[in-house]
Amino acid sequence: MAIRNIRVIGDEILTKKCKPVKEMTPRIRQLIDDMFDTMYEQNGAGLAAPQVGVLKRIVVMDVDDGNQYLLINPEIIEEEGSQTGSEGCLSVPGKHGIVTRPAKVKVKALDRDMKEFVLEGEELLARCICHEVAHLQGQLYVDLVEGELMDNDEEEGEEEQA
Repeated sequence: MAIRNIRVIGDEILTKKCKPVKEMTPRIRQLIDDMFDTMYEQNGAGLAAPQVGVLKRIVVMDVDDGNQYLLINPEIIEEEGSQTGSEGCLSVPGKHGIVTRPAKVKVKALDRDMKEFVLEGEELLARCICHEVAHLQGQLYVDLVEGELMDNDEEEGEEEQA
């Protein structure tokens, strides 16, 4: 397993749409393991493959709820309600901003064995799912920020770095 370099805002790869994973291969397994290691090393709540320079539809997340989440080819199939809060991103270091996201989402994805499953997330998990799936479409949270991006040392409470 290895820590991979995080691509940061301004890197063209972060604006590109990712391609679906067609089959599980040793390289994809290695990528997934590396993504978890990289996310934990950077104290992130989530990480999408383009953030480490790979245009594949893969997301890893850990929102401190006792679970690790892996979403391959995720597709949000339901959204409900709304929540507004502070959001950060490993690809936008040192910054955070206020973003409104659904309060509850349902996502369909594949697991490590390429078996389909549905995950329902609320609050922070819902926010993280939306944030990471947006990365797969070439979108960054900065385009949704209400008001201005703030430096992480500015008052606004503790935000998750996804």
